[in-house]
Amino acid sequence: MEKMIIEDNEIERSDIPITEESLISLEKLDRASPDLWPEQSITKFVAQNSPQMEIPVWSTNLTTDDMNQLYQLGHLSMNELITEVKKLHDTAYQLGLEEAKEMTRGKYLNIFKQK
Repeated sequence: MEKMIIEDNEIERSDIPITEESLISLEKLDRASPDLWPEQSITKFVAQNSPQMEIPVWSTNLTTDDMNQLYQLGHLSMNELITEVKKLHDTAYQLGLEEAKEMTRGKYLNIFKQK
């Protein structure tokens, strides 16, 4: 058995497995409270990572129809939700094609002339 002396406390080391008692720390932090003596930038870190209590901006202008649609999407299974997303993607693609056609048409009709 090996003995070590650290700050007037005698600690014995042996080949005995670590128990809960051996994990107790007698270290004193020399401060009464983390609020009185905060570590540098800890309050900023906590403020950035704490959950926000205010309502998100995206949800302030939702109508009841919008909320109903959100709830309906929330109740879909994963496969049904994937199908809905694919439908939205296809619709957006078709709108993009139509917009490209209209822009080409406007270019040929010279409605985009610079004055």
